[in-house]
Amino acid sequence: MAIQRKTRVRFRERAELLDFLLEVSSATAETLDLDQLLENVSAIIRQVIPHDLFAILLYSERRKNMRIRYARGHREEIVNNLEVKLGEGLTGVAGETLQPVMVGNVLEDPRYLNALDAVRSELTVPMVVRQKLVGVIDLQSTTPDAFTAQDRALLQLIASRVGSAIDNARLYRRVERQNRTQRTLTAMAQEFSSILKLDALLEKIARSMKTLINFDAFIVMQVDDVARELRILYSQRYDKRSPMDSLPLGKGITGTAAETRKPVLARDTATDPRYIDSHPGIRSEVAVPLIVKGRVVGVMDLESERVGYFHEDHVRTLMLIAPAVASAIENARLYEELEQREQEIQQDLQAAYKLQSILMPQEPPALHGLSAGIGMKPARLISGDVFDFFDYDEELAMLAFGDSSGKGAAAALYGALFSGILRAAAPRRRSPGQLLRSINDTLMERQVPARYVSLLVLAWRARGREFLMANAGSTTPLVCRGGHILQPHAAGVPVGLLENIDYEETSFAAEPGDVLVLFSDGVQDQTNPSGEEYGRRRLRRFLEGHCYITAQEIADGLLQDLEAFRETQPVHDDQTVIVLKVD
Repeated sequence: MAIQRKTRVRFRERAELLDFLLEVSSATAETLDLDQLLENVSAIIRQVIPHDLFAILLYSERRKNMRIRYARGHREEIVNNLEVKLGEGLTGVAGETLQPVMVGNVLEDPRYLNALDAVRSELTVPMVVRQKLVGVIDLQSTTPDAFTAQDRALLQLIASRVGSAIDNARLYRRVERQNRTQRTLTAMAQEFSSILKLDALLEKIARSMKTLINFDAFIVMQVDDVARELRILYSQRYDKRSPMDSLPLGKGITGTAAETRKPVLARDTATDPRYIDSHPGIRSEVAVPLIVKGRVVGVMDLESERVGYFHEDHVRTLMLIAPAVASAIENARLYEELEQREQEIQQDLQAAYKLQSILMPQEPPALHGLSAGIGMKPARLISGDVFDFFDYDEELAMLAFGDSSGKGAAAALYGALFSGILRAAAPRRRSPGQLLRSINDTLMERQVPARYVSLLVLAWRARGREFLMANAGSTTPLVCRGGHILQPHAAGVPVGLLENIDYEETSFAAEPGDVLVLFSDGVQDQTNPSGEEYGRRRLRRFLEGHCYITAQEIADGLLQDLEAFRETQPVHDDQTVIVLKVD
């Protein structure tokens, strides 16, 4: 800073005064940092007006008082704690009247506020911008009559230049603080949206809000539309969780915020008739509604033990972050509801799985002239694939193998219905074609839209080593004989789809060692990470190399080969394998 003057400067010429004021303007315009600006002002005044104590007090429109923002010579407790109302003390009078006050002997002036016993004279000048008080510059001296009319006039000139600079610096600081707050709020909103556990989210919200706005108690409440009340989701005081009761809508500060859909600021709870004393010692409170898609879902509430602690800036900050808090809480709540429903569904599926385990054979039965193996891998917990064995006598056994349309629980339930119909019809039908006709007629009587079953019925006549089959839209089996693959042909319409359908029967003469493999669509349609299907060609190659092992080993080995093929690719459709080997 360029100003270098001796104390008690006398400006003998107008040009010299103008030069000095230009230097003052330059020194105050070179920075928007408030602390640096006030230090520059102090240095300017120290060079031209002798004094022992110096202070710049800034006025707060919100608090309606002045506090020391910069000082030299004053005791620390004075600097930290002094609050001067307009009209109180010499500085308060200057601030109220917007006129300078100069006192030669403060001991004789009842308006004087004693800052130091040795003080004898004081000069205080207001800083005014656009007819509004910015603050005052206050000089005190231990010498009586230390200040002159020229000092007063000079300090007024300095104050007139300094006021705008201080006002701009305060505005800049406020904008910077708002920008920092906005960046913080954006980061908080992003972090909140990534937390789906409600308890963890509420803890995070409380910690984050503490960094923005200090509080003694923090509460988040949820609207219960049925009971017409606010239910406590989270309540904290002094960094410890505290229990609270629910509140009716419209009651208390929080209930009013929820009902009016507007923030509520209680500067002094002792004089606010809406306040309900839930936390002893609370003197100020602010509550903002939490709104999602036009619906009030809750209230966020902050409380303090200091009267007038919360103000309009706090309300604006809370209203900025409230939508993110509301959305995050609602998402977490919906996620927990979904998680609970999924757990209930999983329990139902477990029960369905146990039931399906009873309905479908888990181990192959003993069949005359055949050995059998079973392999299953559902796409989900329960399978839509269906199969069953029926052993009539030493001469005849029958296998039904199929797939109900769709996937998951619906397919499994329809499959369970079908299994009941199959078990009721099979003992009375010894022909595959007749069994399919009977099942189709029954399903059409109680038809379920868009539901049907692809089914292959295979009859084994042990004495003649002959297979007789009828097909209702299912995959035809593969036969491995001596390392070569044969594929009997049979076709037909799925049961439960069309009325009055007859099913043709195809016979196939078997030889000792023949291996017959039935498989669901989920086997050949399974893909790997490259999108390649397992397909019949790979299935045929597997069978050609494994016909010599037992039926169960073939079934297990085929599913293992399928597992290795798919790698990390999920199972999209039920995979069922039935292997029959002729003795």
